[in-house]
Amino acid sequence: MTELSQIRNFSIVAHIDHGKSTLADRLIQSTGTVADRDMKAQLLDSMDIERERGITIKANTVRIDYVAKDGKAYVLNLIDTPGHVDFAYEVSRSMRAVEGSLLVVDASQGVEAQTLANVYQAIDAGHEIVPVLNKIDLPAAEPDRVKQNIEDVIGIDASDAIPISAKTGLGIPDVLEAIVHRLPAPKGDRNAPLKAMLVDSWYDAYLGVVVMIRVVDGVVKKGDRVRMMQTGALYGIDRLAVLKPQMVDIDELGPGEIGVLTASIKQVRDTKVGDTITHERRPCLEALPGFKPSVPVVFCGLFPVDANDFETLRDAIEKLALNDASFTYEMETSAALGFGFRMGFLGLLHLEVIRDRLEREYNLDLITTAPSVVFKLFMKDGEVRDLHNPADMPDLTYVDHIEEPRIKATIMVPDDYLGDILKLCQDRRGIQTNLTYAGSRALVEYDLPLAEVVFDFYDRLKSVTKGYASFDYQISGYREDNLVKMSILVNDEPVDALSMMVHRDRAEARGRGMVEKLKDLIPRHMFKIPIQAAIGGRVIARETLSAMRKDVTAKCYGGDATRKKKLLEKQKAGKKKMRQFGKVEIPQEAFISALKMDG
Repeated sequence: MTELSQIRNFSIVAHIDHGKSTLADRLIQSTGTVADRDMKAQLLDSMDIERERGITIKANTVRIDYVAKDGKAYVLNLIDTPGHVDFAYEVSRSMRAVEGSLLVVDASQGVEAQTLANVYQAIDAGHEIVPVLNKIDLPAAEPDRVKQNIEDVIGIDASDAIPISAKTGLGIPDVLEAIVHRLPAPKGDRNAPLKAMLVDSWYDAYLGVVVMIRVVDGVVKKGDRVRMMQTGALYGIDRLAVLKPQMVDIDELGPGEIGVLTASIKQVRDTKVGDTITHERRPCLEALPGFKPSVPVVFCGLFPVDANDFETLRDAIEKLALNDASFTYEMETSAALGFGFRMGFLGLLHLEVIRDRLEREYNLDLITTAPSVVFKLFMKDGEVRDLHNPADMPDLTYVDHIEEPRIKATIMVPDDYLGDILKLCQDRRGIQTNLTYAGSRALVEYDLPLAEVVFDFYDRLKSVTKGYASFDYQISGYREDNLVKMSILVNDEPVDALSMMVHRDRAEARGRGMVEKLKDLIPRHMFKIPIQAAIGGRVIARETLSAMRKDVTAKCYGGDATRKKKLLEKQKAGKKKMRQFGKVEIPQEAFISALKMDG
C-alpha cells in the first residue's frame, strides 16, 4: 500500500526520434530498477521490430521506486508512448491513465508536428506538463531558441525546462526531482467501491490474457471477483503484479496505482480497452468515460503466397488481434490470389508492422494488395454503401456519385523547403487552409484526400525536405469527387489485386506509370504479353512484353532452308497456342513494387 501523495504517474511524449525510450532507459537505470548487467537500449520495447527500427509501437509501463532528496520514498509509474502518428491511439489512452507528462523536445530540432499533436492530447487530458530539452550535448543544440520555440508554438511556459542528455545521463537527477515536485499526485478514495480503468491488454503464451489497469478508487486484491462493466463478464483475479519491467507479484493495488492482473480470461476480445473494472458485490455506480475507439483508415488485402497456408494465416491474425486490437479483418477471395483477408489499419506504418509481425512470428509468406481507403458509394436508389475494395465496385449505371475521405494535414517545415511542400500537396489534390510561421519554420495546414496520402506521400515529403518536415493528420470527413475505377489487365485477364480508385484527371498518368512499371517487373514468358490499364471498357495505356525466343534452328546444320522454316512454323504455332492457354505468373515483388506508385 502506497500513500497517494507519494505516487506519481506520468507519460513521456515527444516526436519520433527525440529520445523518449532513451530517457526512459536512463530513468530506469539511474534509480537502480534494473541491474546494470540486464540493461540494454530501448529496454521497454519488447518486440524485435521495435528494436530494429528504433521505434516504439506499443506504449509500455514500468514502476520505479525513487528516494527523493527530501528523503521520502516515491513510486513513479512511467508510460513510454509511441511518437508516430499511426499509433496516436496508444498515446491517447496512455494519457487517460496518468496525471502528468514529460514533454521531450530535441534541442537541435525544436518542436515538430507530432510533438504538437501529442502535447495537445496531454493538455486535453488535463495534464501537468514538464518540458525537457534533450540532446543538449550535441554541437547543434540551441536550448534557448528551442525554449522560445516551445513557448511560441505550444504556448506553455518553458523557462524552467530541464536541459538533459538522455544518452550520457546528464541532468537525469533533475528530471526525477521535477517529476516528484512538479507533477501532481493522483486523487482517489481508498474506501469507495472499486473503480479501475482497463488501459491495455495483451496475450502471453504462458499466462493467457494479461490486463493492465489503473485503479482510480477502491482497492483490488488477489482472489477478488470483478466485473467488466461494458461486457458484463465476471472474473476471479488469479494474480496481481506490477511491472518493474519484469512482473513482480503483489497482494493489492490501491488508488492511483498502475498494475497488471491475470484472471483466466480466454480472449483479449473479452477485454475492451477503456472498460471499467469493479467488484461484483460492491459495484461503483457509474463507469469511467472510455476511449474513442481507433478507426482504421487504410485497407488492404493480405493473401498467403501458398494457398495451403490460409488456415495458418487465419490463426496468426486471430492471435495478433489479441495483442493489437486496433486493426480490423474480414475474409475475402480474389480470382488472382485465392483466399485471404481484407484488413484495416491506422496508417501505412501500422500496416508494415503488422505484416512484418505476421511474416516473422508465424513464418508466413504474404502478398499485400494496394492499400486503399473506404469510399462511400451513393446509389441511385438512395442506398449508401461502403466500398472497401475497388474490385467490388458495382456497375457505374447504378451509382449516383462517390465520396472519398479527406484529412486535415499539419505539416511543419523549415521555410527553405516550403515551395516543394506546397507543390507536393497541390499535386495530390490538396486545398491549403492555413499557413503560419513560428520562428523560421512554417506550419502549413492542408485539406488532402486520404487516398493520395496512403500511397507514398510520407516518403515523398521526407525526400523533398531532406527529412526535416514533420507530418501529422486527422480524419476530417467525406467529400464528393470525380473518381473512377482503374483496372489492370495482364494477358487480357484483369488482375483484381492491382485495381484501384483514381481521380479521372490523373487516371491516365497513373495507368501509364503502372503499366510501364509492370513491364519491367513481370518476367518474360515464351509468348507475347499485353499489359493494359483500363477504365471500364476503355483502355487508357498499354505496353507489350515481348516473348522469349528459343533458337529452334540451332541444331540444323546445312541442309535445305525448308527444314529451318518448318521448325520456325512449328514454334510459331506453339506460341499461338501458349498465348491462349498460358498463365502469366506475377511474382510477389512485382505486386509490391507496382503498388508503391509515385503520383
